[in-house]
Amino acid sequence: MASQELAQKLQRRLQLEESGEAADGEAEVVKGAAVAEEVEERSCLTASADAELSAKLCRRQDINEGAAQPRRAAVFNPYTEFKEFSRRQIKDMERMFRLYDSGRDGYIDLMELKLMMEKLGAPQTHLGLKNMIKEVDEDFDGKLSFREFLLIFHKAAAGELEEDSGLLTLAKLSEIDVSIEGVKGAKNFFEAKAQALSSASKFEAEIKAEQDERKREEEERKHRRAAFRELKSAFTQ
Repeated sequence: MASQELAQKLQRRLQLEESGEAADGEAEVVKGAAVAEEVEERSCLTASADAELSAKLCRRQDINEGAAQPRRAAVFNPYTEFKEFSRRQIKDMERMFRLYDSGRDGYIDLMELKLMMEKLGAPQTHLGLKNMIKEVDEDFDGKLSFREFLLIFHKAAAGELEEDSGLLTLAKLSEIDVSIEGVKGAKNFFEAKAQALSSASKFEAEIKAEQDERKREEEERKHRRAAFRELKSAFTQ
């Protein structure tokens, strides 16, 4: 009896040990799968980070070699960035830009520039038009944004355009006065410096003049409304 009881105990012990080994084996399998998944996830993240870093390094190299330009802010203030021009001049440039932006997409493309030069009486060849855009095309998109359009007059004013440049022809034929140093020889270096120093006060004076004009128009509207009310009351009495 004792032998039979001992045999049962031994058999029970063996069953427990076998089940424990199975559980341990299953745990090892689960743990191994989790480790493999984590390694795979880390590999994916590393690959993604490597690709992003590689793209940034490639762009930086292109910028250093002159094949690309640094990205600029999406919004710019022409009045603070192009201080050499008065507020009225910039508004004239904006009106001219919108006049030839027939697509109303905020850009002057090759065909719109072609029409512009024809209207100004200085038609250009297809290659000439492409070279004009290339001179100020900072983002290499093959068309002129308003900022790049302002750069035409900035470069003309600074004397940075060749005499045979189509852009200089555009600046001279437009009705916008950009005759500071380097354009038409109208002003020397010191006069150009003096104009740059006084541009801030001119800007403030123009803003004040616009504010005064709006006040005057508002006063006139008030007087007209008062006169209308007085006339209306006379008829209703």
